[in-house]
Amino acid sequence: MADDATTGRGFDLDRRLRERERANLRRQLDPAATVEARARFAEDPKGSAPTFETERLVFASNNYLGLATDDRVRRAAERGVSVGTGAGASRLITGDTGLHRGLERDLAACKRADRALVFSSGYAANVGTIAALSPDVIFSDELNHASIIDGCRLADAATVVYDHCDPDDLRDRMAARERAGSDDEAWLVVTDTVFSMDGDVAPLAELCAVADAFGAWVMVDEAHATGVFGDGGGIVQREGLTDRVEIQLGTLSKALASQGGYVAGDETLVEYLLNAARSFVFSTGLAPPAAAAAREALRIAREGERTARLWAHVETLRDGLEAMGYEVWGQTQILPVVVGDRRVALELGERLRERDVVATPIRPPTVPDGTSRIRVTPTATHTDAEIRACLDAFEAAGREVGLL
Repeated sequence: MADDATTGRGFDLDRRLRERERANLRRQLDPAATVEARARFAEDPKGSAPTFETERLVFASNNYLGLATDDRVRRAAERGVSVGTGAGASRLITGDTGLHRGLERDLAACKRADRALVFSSGYAANVGTIAALSPDVIFSDELNHASIIDGCRLADAATVVYDHCDPDDLRDRMAARERAGSDDEAWLVVTDTVFSMDGDVAPLAELCAVADAFGAWVMVDEAHATGVFGDGGGIVQREGLTDRVEIQLGTLSKALASQGGYVAGDETLVEYLLNAARSFVFSTGLAPPAAAAAREALRIAREGERTARLWAHVETLRDGLEAMGYEVWGQTQILPVVVGDRRVALELGERLRERDVVATPIRPPTVPDGTSRIRVTPTATHTDAEIRACLDAFEAAGREVGLL
């Protein structure tokens, strides 16, 4: 590397970092000793080993059911190690194992689909699936996840962004495209089901009705819904829409406490993707321990006991925060506590950390101007006392920053 990155054709990364610092957008790593409802944290050690000291309550995890440290899931991962710590190759070469096939059978049954296909991540599943389908036009919700946005870019399709969770706007935009476009275009409607920053749910039945009227396919990302809704399947299963959604996609890394992503649908879809989705074809298969852990986590999630505890905590937190005077959005396990001003949100987040509660401030450009928030996500393994401690921290911190 050149000594002076600002000369020639190099990249001035120091300047880029300074710009992020000035805009309050620079991120850092805060390593955790364990992935639990309560964990010890270390200051960002950069390239050095972390030193774990402060123990904090974690209300910023996507480990919704608290299964990442569940003994049954751990034992399943240990059994998966007997197959190999890694798959060793693409699944089309030698990286396909019985663990992968068992997980895919269970996912397909849970999603009420003919078949499922497991990718190395949810991100890889999204970009690979959208690009492989190569639609002429993609209709995408304006708040879709970055992996969907990148999939649209890779597909090199005409992308039409419709207003968030607005089937009427989708209908208007489809009608305008129909008037201006070709009759033989392939159209794809893509939406998250549970939106990770707003905690709201897409109106799937209405979106499917619009797509049906124009002959379009529907693809949904159940990343934040898998394991939590619809007997573990997601919003599609809760709403009884399996027969109206052509492509069901999700992740294994949130409620299912593992790693990887999946696509579920009919036999032809899966056969096509395992041949044409580049992020599947040219990636090493999911590590066998991860596949085994996800399969066990899915089994536990479908029992429903963990889910019931999660929803009880969600209700207690929402009621308590709103009683204090906070504005809480959404209808799911994701509780966005809306502050408005980015600086106030950052200060509130810091005051919470001082009280040993980790709840992440989210600010522009991740969310629109004027809607900065603290994103609160309880897990099923939080105790009642820990939920109370979170509420107490929000009350004290909110008074300190002048919100209450």
